Amino acid sequence: MGKVQDFRCVECNEKASELHRDYSHGILKITICESCQKPVDKYIEYDPVIILIDAILCKTQAFRHILFNTSLTIHWKLCVFCLLCEAYLRWSLLDSSEQSSDPADLIRYTKEWEFYGMFALASLELSAFCGGVLLFVWLVVVGLQRKSVEPAFLLKALLLSCYGKVLLIPTVIWEHDYSPLCLALIKLFVLTSNSQAIRVILNSSRRLSLLSIGVGLLSETCVAQACSSLPWGFRDLLSL
Repeated sequence: MGKVQDFRCVECNEKASELHRDYSHGILKITICESCQKPVDKYIEYDPVIILIDAILCKTQAFRHILFNTSLTIHWKLCVFCLLCEAYLRWSLLDSSEQSSDPADLIRYTKEWEFYGMFALASLELSAFCGGVLLFVWLVVVGLQRKSVEPAFLLKALLLSCYGKVLLIPTVIWEHDYSPLCLALIKLFVLTSNSQAIRVILNSSRRLSLLSIGVGLLSETCVAQACSSLPWGFRDLLSL
């Protein structure tokens, strides 16, 4: 039987045994935090749209509600969907840069494998990013600060906080002159969400979370550069 995750107060991050108390006949009373004397989780009464808006605004309370006080198990499905979005973006940019004049060059077959290749590359870069973050956190938090960290829980937080990548699809569909700026802003938003997720999980300073993101981004960049500098190039390998 797995370990039950403790609830957390969204205001002060103190542990709580329950979010509300059910008195009978459907009467619920929100639990008050013993530390800050505020409701443990005010979001249990909020509409999901309000929670999503607060999460988009990177509010700490909304992140604590989502990560600690809910039982979301869609992080792997969300991860695959975000990778598909990123792969589609890369594939569409690759496709727009090519103008083939030969009608009998097996275009469909080639482009299909190019999309699979972009998906594999995006997966590899995401793995490098998450691996870099986890390694840095383990070295600093566990090795130096002697604190305990649940790698699986931190990985779940990182994957959930990548939800901003779904914005890549409308950017590609409604292509315009400001698309590069939009893509840069989406990347910045995703990294900001990642940083906030790390900060909430570790209950750490903003500096530590930003350093973790920096190490992860460096790992991702190194993997991308290594793939692009292969002897035949990544795209040529896909067509072999």
